[in-house]
Amino acid sequence: MIPTPHIEVTDKSLFAKTVLMPGDPLRAKWVAEKYLTDVKLINTVRNMLAFTGYYKGKKVTVMGSGMGMPTIGIYSYELFKFYDVENIIRVGSCGAYTDKVNLYDVIIATSAFSESTYASTAFGYQENILKPSDELVNKLHQAAKNLNIPTVDGIIHSSDVFYRHHGNVFTDVRDKFGCIAVEMESFALFANAKYLNKNAACILTVSDSLVTNEATSAKERQESFNKMIEIALEAAIMD
Repeated sequence: MIPTPHIEVTDKSLFAKTVLMPGDPLRAKWVAEKYLTDVKLINTVRNMLAFTGYYKGKKVTVMGSGMGMPTIGIYSYELFKFYDVENIIRVGSCGAYTDKVNLYDVIIATSAFSESTYASTAFGYQENILKPSDELVNKLHQAAKNLNIPTVDGIIHSSDVFYRHHGNVFTDVRDKFGCIAVEMESFALFANAKYLNKNAACILTVSDSLVTNEATSAKERQESFNKMIEIALEAAIMD
């Protein structure tokens, strides 16, 4: 079923087998222009921009996912199911749940906890913790080692809400499930990959702290994301 309701591409070969997915489509544009050669803009539907180019001679696609599980759920499902994409690496920002994680630290998710009903509604999965692909996680670790960039491993919280005014996220989520940071997408991505027998992973940069209330500016976030993006790109081209 191509094109899909959300992706206008009619030729599957325009997508690489590995897709990097930042939330912001403008960040996808920035990554493509900064790191890729022979770049082609292949999707503009709803301004969810997708670019395919070459990194060190190997084909890579970068596409925005939007914010939240419903949006990454749609785009990653369509990429996996209809465009024969094999690997999706989410690259994004997160908020720290512990003072042991600092601003600009790079986190490789070992699993994602969520209260979301996404996985149960879509596939009947009852787990509230889902894991990424071991293969992709290993590639991220190897890439980080090759680049001499330190990373932190841990379980992340994929939240359905940004503005939370009920309960205590530290006792209800951090302390109960051991989450070190919060974002809003990976649980759905991991659910889609599990159902469709594909590979997914998540690498994040800490942009703010819910513990110390430190935060980065938009400019600082863009500039500090370089390390994370470089790790993801190196992992994307590993055989």
